[in-house]
Amino acid sequence: MIKPLKIAIAGLGTVGAGVVKLLAGNAELIAARCGRPVVITAVSARDRRKDRGVSLEGVDWYDDAATMAERADCDVVVELIGGADGMARRVVDAALARGRHVVTANKALLAHAGAELAAVAEGRGCVLAYEAAVAGGIPAIKVLREGLAGNRIQRVYGILNGTCNYILTQMRRTGRPFGDVLADAQRLGYAEADPSFDIDGVDAAHKLAILAALAFGTKADIAGVHVEGIRHIGATDIQFATELGYRIKLLGIARMTETGLEQRVHPCMVPLETPIAHVEDVFNAVVVEGDFVGRVVSEGRGAGAGPTASAVVADLMDISRGRASMTFAVPASRLVDAPAAPIDGHRGAYYIRLMVRDRPGVIADVTAALRDQKVSLESMIQRGRHPDAMVPVVLTTHETEEAAMRRALQRIEALDTVLEAPRLIRIEAL
Repeated sequence: MIKPLKIAIAGLGTVGAGVVKLLAGNAELIAARCGRPVVITAVSARDRRKDRGVSLEGVDWYDDAATMAERADCDVVVELIGGADGMARRVVDAALARGRHVVTANKALLAHAGAELAAVAEGRGCVLAYEAAVAGGIPAIKVLREGLAGNRIQRVYGILNGTCNYILTQMRRTGRPFGDVLADAQRLGYAEADPSFDIDGVDAAHKLAILAALAFGTKADIAGVHVEGIRHIGATDIQFATELGYRIKLLGIARMTETGLEQRVHPCMVPLETPIAHVEDVFNAVVVEGDFVGRVVSEGRGAGAGPTASAVVADLMDISRGRASMTFAVPASRLVDAPAAPIDGHRGAYYIRLMVRDRPGVIADVTAALRDQKVSLESMIQRGRHPDAMVPVVLTTHETEEAAMRRALQRIEALDTVLEAPRLIRIEAL
């Protein structure tokens, strides 16, 4: 008789219930492709009485997930609790200590402790799999770790947060302000009641740190990620972006530079002719550039029960078939501590929006501040003639150093004719 792969699931929220449904609904297909059944033997969640729309008949229930990870009759523990520490960390630690494989969707845990956990897993002969931690149903981890294993990765970037992409898409389509569209996203379930983790770029930063570790053989370094969110993006910026031939996207971008590993999460002006400019609503996209393969673009749903459950089950099927990959593509002992490239050293073009008092001499003062920092202008849009009224002025620059751009903006903001803090958005040549 063929021995099944036995799994225990910690966390029965949206994703956990999705995994149960997928394993039940596609049981025959999964067994045929794995060569044996994948069965749930134990689960743990806070509320036994909650109706999750799935059958857990005959499955052992544990009130304490860490106890389940240690004691349950299983081969693999699936951690779907989330968070960089607390119970999620206890579950993973307990599972690895007992020599059990771990499948997780926990990007925060991996971004903060990925190298440490990879070393423990390798030392115990266990698999630590995490396809579901980045970009939901897009096989971004497999692409980097397996499909492009023979390439030196030059850059990896993408739209890594569906909530932000939905908000920016709807702002462009409807012309409505950020706050109104965010409220809609919360009503539709695309944004949490406290949306800060998404809209301030933290979620995307965790995912980028994981992708960068895989791409460049480094220890995941969440502290080295420069992070900006989308709260400051206004409907005016969306309109000007369209006029200039761009779309605004929150991107995570990582590449190795002469000064260290550059990791950035922030809004970007993306040229309309690039594929990623047309990834809309809650969809994610991951782009990998390799020295031999060139550019590889993957697009799909980055969150939700179905796509994330699909990624979890893909990892379970790999384990069932005996397909084991090193956690970060190289042995944990070979992961390096790469210095973080400072954002001040970044070179690129910039979009600047100013709200100024419409008086003679304003533009001369602004351009003088840019000139003194050797920042060259590419274009300028100045609207209306309403003496002493507040009007927008939009500037785009040629490539320059971020530190120089910041110094110029500091001087511009101090002008008494500049009535709001300047808005800066980096223009990315993708």
